[in-house]
Amino acid sequence: MNSMKQRLLVAAGTMAALLAGTAVIAQSADSSPEARYEMDVGTSAGMMGQSDTREMTLRLGSRLAATGGAPKADHFLPDGMRMGASVPLASPEPGKPEEKYEKEQREKFQRPKGRLLIFWGCGAHAGPGQPVILDFAKMAAGQVPPDLFSASIPSEIGPRPSNSRTYGDWPNGKSRAQVSRQSSLIGQHRIAGNYSPEIAFALNQDFMAPPKVKSSSAPDGSTPLNWGAVPAATGYYAWAMSAKDNGKDSSDMVWWASSASRQFGGDLWSWLSPATVNKLIGQKVVMPPSQTSCTIPAEVKAAGGEMMMGFLNAFGPEANFAFPERPKDPKIAWHPKWTAKVRYRSTGNFMPGMPSVGEMMMGQRGDDQDGKKPDDKPKACKPKLGSFLKKAAGLGNGC
Repeated sequence: MNSMKQRLLVAAGTMAALLAGTAVIAQSADSSPEARYEMDVGTSAGMMGQSDTREMTLRLGSRLAATGGAPKADHFLPDGMRMGASVPLASPEPGKPEEKYEKEQREKFQRPKGRLLIFWGCGAHAGPGQPVILDFAKMAAGQVPPDLFSASIPSEIGPRPSNSRTYGDWPNGKSRAQVSRQSSLIGQHRIAGNYSPEIAFALNQDFMAPPKVKSSSAPDGSTPLNWGAVPAATGYYAWAMSAKDNGKDSSDMVWWASSASRQFGGDLWSWLSPATVNKLIGQKVVMPPSQTSCTIPAEVKAAGGEMMMGFLNAFGPEANFAFPERPKDPKIAWHPKWTAKVRYRSTGNFMPGMPSVGEMMMGQRGDDQDGKKPDDKPKACKPKLGSFLKKAAGLGNGC
């Protein structure tokens, strides 16, 4: 992994940790069910002519111990998923902390050098007080300016090893099954194991369509974004990043978000319930489902250069199941044996300034503009952070 890629990932990781919301939706110990199940399903638009991709994450948390040996559970799927009869929900090995791999990877990275410039809001030009400028070295040392964020975004925490006596999830190393773009969620789902009651429900909402985002360059330097309305979307949230090398292994990383106020973090990059999305629309943090355009201010491009990578989240519906079902009379106490939640989301992407697919194909001819031939040896180069964004999109070698 080259140093520029490390710096970009560390910058993003540092920023993600900094921007994470502190409010957590907690589960009451007195009324918690024996088992909680969560499915996060999403669709991502293909980049630069590639096919759309679909994803699924499964998590089972229980307050019961496994019976008859080691923890074991499976999610039995409808035929339309095309993944076989079931996938196993693997439990963490004893003594291994949660997210150990991610922790090890973070420890390998060096602290980033440079600055983070934060912009927000849709419009041709940035509003007052922008950008907020943070020094990466100070951020890594825990020195964050006071009142950086006007409010925290709630993180909707589901089953995790840290809040479950017994836990299992998928994807994992015990299964090679993969979600394909032909997979369908429609039909009966059943979860059975030795540390939770059997869970069963039917889904009639399939994977969402991804937003197809078009970007352009306006004469004033701003970047207009447009997309078609996504069926079942409850709201939209866009963000983009770019970077500019300053020399001596230092760089400026620019971050922009579509929120009308200085709001970052929590699950804005992930899945959000319709109730939370509706609340955030009222606060002008999330764009309503009727909105299909937004403009990135000109100052964002000026600060980070031409190369920019952006994403648009289309938050979706949520399906909830429980046994027994919640009584219609609110005065009757409700103690479900199990609950299940299915959250939907889709994501589009955009890269202003990138060549079209046709232009890329033209660039694959025998000779390029410099007269080099395909068998010419590539010259050694020092990767640039901005160029790494091209590499991330499958273009170029990061130089």
